[in-house]
Amino acid sequence: MLSLTVPASNRANQTRPRREKCFGDGRPQPLDRNGKVRVMTRARALMRRAETGKHYGAITAKAFAVLEVLVWGFHNARSGVCIPSYETIAERAGCARSTVAEAIRMLEDAGLVSWVHRVVRVRDWGPDLFGRAMNRLRVIRTSNSYFFRDPGVAVCRPDIGKSSKSEIPLGTSIQDSISKPRMVDVSSLDPDFLIALGKLGKAVRESGAR
Repeated sequence: MLSLTVPASNRANQTRPRREKCFGDGRPQPLDRNGKVRVMTRARALMRRAETGKHYGAITAKAFAVLEVLVWGFHNARSGVCIPSYETIAERAGCARSTVAEAIRMLEDAGLVSWVHRVVRVRDWGPDLFGRAMNRLRVIRTSNSYFFRDPGVAVCRPDIGKSSKSEIPLGTSIQDSISKPRMVDVSSLDPDFLIALGKLGKAVRESGAR
């Protein structure tokens, strides 16, 4: 009986969700200096050896170098744009293009980086089915748009590779209204209402004690 063995790398690719494709700058996410420091601190911790016999942890030293180049060299803290090509990253990090691709996959698996595919429309001339020249409009892929996961910010996002509108930043007015009780000035209330309210509370306490 013929059996086919699928390589582990191919199986991992099959389980990944379809990558989102966006025009323009993709989905840039601003990240201030403190956030970048938190990302790099988390990456440095993941680089430490966690298993006996391994020379690295969840990410390698080269993956850390690629992340460092992306965070400090290409990411715009204000606009969130980070769209370098593999070749540009490899040149800045001092490694091969294939190493960059492997490092970015490793960083995504570690929960530090994710990205979307950027696409552009191009118009060119080419032959049709009958060999006649025609003007064609095609959509082609260009460099990726990268964004980083700040470990200091809690977000309501079930899938790291999917964008969501349900994110609520820490310290919002919604949380303040829930955590801080409102103070009521009882002196402005009707005395008869306060007496009735007191009797109701006493009745509830007596019924609960039975």
